[in-house]
Amino acid sequence: MGRTQLTMLRLIVVVLVLVFTSACAKLFAPPPVADADLQRIAGTLEMFVDELPHMPKINGYTVGVDGTNNPKHLTIGMYQKKWKFHRDIPASNVFVYGTCRDSATFPGPTIEAIKDVTTYITWLNHLPLTHILPWDPTVPTATPTIGGVPTVVHLHGGVHEPASDGSAFAWFTNHFRERGPFWSRSTYTYTNVQHAGNLWYHDHALGLTRENLLAGLLGMYVIRDPALEAPLNLPSGVEFDRHLVIADRSFYSDGSIFMNSTGNVPYIHPQWQPEYFGEVMTVNGKAWPFLAVQRRKYRFRLINVSNARYLHLNFSNGLTFTVIGSDTSYLPAPIVTPTLLLSPAEIFDVIVDFNTTTTSETILQNDAPYPYPTGTPAGPLHQTIMKFSISTNQPITPDTSTIPTTLIPYPTSLSPTLTRYITMYEYLTPSNQSTHLSINGLRLEDPATETPVTGSTELWEVINLTGDDHPLHLHLAMFQATKTVALVDPDVFVACMNVSNDAVACNITGHATGSVTKVPEHEKAWKNVVKIAPMSMTTVIVKFNLVEGDKPYPFDATGKPDYVYHCHILDHEDNAMIRPLKLVAPLLSAE
Repeated sequence: MGRTQLTMLRLIVVVLVLVFTSACAKLFAPPPVADADLQRIAGTLEMFVDELPHMPKINGYTVGVDGTNNPKHLTIGMYQKKWKFHRDIPASNVFVYGTCRDSATFPGPTIEAIKDVTTYITWLNHLPLTHILPWDPTVPTATPTIGGVPTVVHLHGGVHEPASDGSAFAWFTNHFRERGPFWSRSTYTYTNVQHAGNLWYHDHALGLTRENLLAGLLGMYVIRDPALEAPLNLPSGVEFDRHLVIADRSFYSDGSIFMNSTGNVPYIHPQWQPEYFGEVMTVNGKAWPFLAVQRRKYRFRLINVSNARYLHLNFSNGLTFTVIGSDTSYLPAPIVTPTLLLSPAEIFDVIVDFNTTTTSETILQNDAPYPYPTGTPAGPLHQTIMKFSISTNQPITPDTSTIPTTLIPYPTSLSPTLTRYITMYEYLTPSNQSTHLSINGLRLEDPATETPVTGSTELWEVINLTGDDHPLHLHLAMFQATKTVALVDPDVFVACMNVSNDAVACNITGHATGSVTKVPEHEKAWKNVVKIAPMSMTTVIVKFNLVEGDKPYPFDATGKPDYVYHCHILDHEDNAMIRPLKLVAPLLSAE
């Protein structure tokens, strides 16, 4: 079926959904904001008045009397509460994770796990009957019949069995009153079998990721390998090894979070818009915070949890980032760079040495246009992330940490056994307004066409026929981009794809012959997000077993529900740039 036919079918479905979901929408809609509170207040706020918070940490393991690390069972709930994003903004209603309502935070508690020590987490939904943000029932959405906010937790970057992956169809409401078709358990098992690295957990309910994450349902997760990491002697401890969780938000004058409430094509999607861009930059739940630092080395685990905004970071005084890891793995050796480009959901593990500057302060800045890469230039509010106030004195305690010359030499390239062509589409009205997006012209509900064999390595040629850069995320698998090639005569190729939806038949090898962009050295790690540039083909090596030791998964990855892969611009994922990823056993493969 061609792309045009698929578009017509999609529009018919949208109309039907509009008719049948109006009653449910009333159950699930937030209360309207009063006219007096409709003013957005970003431009009135003073920067650097709130200190960067320490996020709470929870160990996902216990330590026995003999010093061994043992499995632990955690119970973490989702709560509605008030959160102060800025000294001069009234407290905002948020949805947040915590072991209880009083301790729940934005972001949620950082869970620290130990490699090969299992962490069990029971996830509980204590959220109210209605959402605090508008939602659009015309995109494929988890919709309870009696009210409640559907949620399900995905450990982003985790290697675990399908039933603990947080399928979009495994959602549940308060006290499990209603459950999605693939819900099977309240306690997830995280075996932490992968190598040391940085992960995060967040909501993944069908069609609601953009609302639920915007409301605050996200938190960090770290897997440590003490025997491997201790000899590296990196900066450590709660003061010198910190997460910087960056997110853009907009606020009404009453403190409530602003979200789009009118769609860009309202006769198709009353509320959905293709990207959410906030006016206020927050770090660890505070707007434009400051952090007093000593003249020594710090380790920062930088993550971009914005819905759609890319971040191109640099320091105002010329300080550099020494990158030691990206997403879920260390690099083979540290890489020094003056800038970092973070897509949504991307993580960089860096060291910053504040003893290499003579200035008393520096601003962490952003100059990425939005949408990236050819959208609106970053304005004054978006250009500033946070301030570091640098002590004029040397540290009271000498800095004994080091930046090693070598780190962890995980394998960096493998021989793939199969090549797949993956195409990203955006569907536009005659006036060039986005209505929805897709991968390979198919829906999430359509049968899986990507059925990799467990233990295999594949080559994915990802073709982006849209004007935006898209962060590609695969559940379970580890992967790395190797190069990006610009499309030659893209209009000819796009016209052919609109008819046949077949990259090979449309001569992709003849069109993918333009300029080649190499992957930056500091991104040559085993990733869980890679950037897919517009009107280009990006080559991605995907590994469907454990990177460390080239070992098979110690669980059945072929069970139900299927994994997924998707764009991690949340507004795109929800509508509906997401597809199933079904792993098969070698003897069952037809490929």
